[in-house]
Amino acid sequence: MTSLGSLTDFVASQDELLREAALTLPHEFSRCTYSLGPIRQAVYLCLTCELPRGLCSSCSIACHTDHEQIELFPKRSFRCDCPTTAIPHGCTLHHSLEEGNRENLYGQNFRSIFCRCRRPYDPKSERETMIQCLACEDWFHESCLHLRARPSSREASPVRENEVTGHDNDADDNQSEASSSGLPPPLVSAEDYDAFVCSSCVRSIDILRRYAGTQGVIMVVRDTEDSPWKKLGGNPSGVDAPTTTEDQPLDVDDSLAAPGQKRSRSHSLHSDEPERKKQHISPEPSSPCLAPAPNPIAQAIFQGLQQPSGTKEPLSVGDVFLTEGWRERWCRCSRCFPSLGDCPYLLEEEETYEPPEDPDSALSLEELGMRALERLPRDRAIDGIRAFNDMRDDLLAYLRPFAQEGRVVGEADVREFFETLREGKHSY
Repeated sequence: MTSLGSLTDFVASQDELLREAALTLPHEFSRCTYSLGPIRQAVYLCLTCELPRGLCSSCSIACHTDHEQIELFPKRSFRCDCPTTAIPHGCTLHHSLEEGNRENLYGQNFRSIFCRCRRPYDPKSERETMIQCLACEDWFHESCLHLRARPSSREASPVRENEVTGHDNDADDNQSEASSSGLPPPLVSAEDYDAFVCSSCVRSIDILRRYAGTQGVIMVVRDTEDSPWKKLGGNPSGVDAPTTTEDQPLDVDDSLAAPGQKRSRSHSLHSDEPERKKQHISPEPSSPCLAPAPNPIAQAIFQGLQQPSGTKEPLSVGDVFLTEGWRERWCRCSRCFPSLGDCPYLLEEEETYEPPEDPDSALSLEELGMRALERLPRDRAIDGIRAFNDMRDDLLAYLRPFAQEGRVVGEADVREFFETLREGKHSY
């Protein structure tokens, strides 16, 4: 701990710690979310418990405080496993033992494995940013998406298994281009897109395959195995312009445009968005198809036609990056809409559950102490007040010589007082 020059500095540092704690944990973690059913919520993987199962935010703090955990960030349609038979560690918030959750999906993240490279997760040793897929909600390294060269820490070494990226969240979006590890900016920066969908998910969703590589649906490709990676479909006025023309307009309604989701996509929704989202999400069977003409390069990639024989590395994987306002650009004709209906998150932004705010988070230690004192039985409250007054008198007696001699009270002096107080030795 850094040495503090005076008692004033010490008190100020404690106040700052309280403010930081209130900002870091502003919520009340007193209710397990099991009773809410399957919802999109932040999920934590407990590594200490025998089975790889997920915890809600409250249970990760209240029930598994001393367990090793990994934050998996939001997962849709997930129900907390803490009060179920799958976890032998009893839930302290939900007191009824429940059957295991059969509807939860436990992908590779629940084995502490991420990305298509299937590397384990260690936030302390990772240099790269990770990006969450909108569809499968797995996390991917920027280098595995061909947005940058692999940093040296990912080269083969005896500790390679322990070098895994940290998950990025909304607060880190603006810092992803040049991280603290000194990596160069990625090919597609955070400002270039709102959402990311991995190639496996793109291949399983018809409308994403159709739109891939067109304006606003960026792909990362290269011409030959030795060529640099470049963007396809990101800049209509640039070299990699999409195949859309003036005669093939997109269905864009600027009055209904709403911001998309970036990185972990866990930010709160604006209060006026739900009403706006309810509009324009039904098929328009009488209208013509307004989808852009398929990009031939992208379609060749998905059909496996672009990979020349004898090449060892792919010329594209098929990931897509969706730019601002992408939800408003979908064609909603009777042919395109069914593909959207199977994936509701493509039509409207999902709400992510957050615990209620803690009304006590902004209170000082003194205020919290007084509130706790008010809840005690009268005889115990009186004992507590006497003990506090005794400590106050002892502290005043201890500090009096400092005031008389004009000495500064340092951190070591404060520590000495409480040490003697604990030991019951008051030699001052």
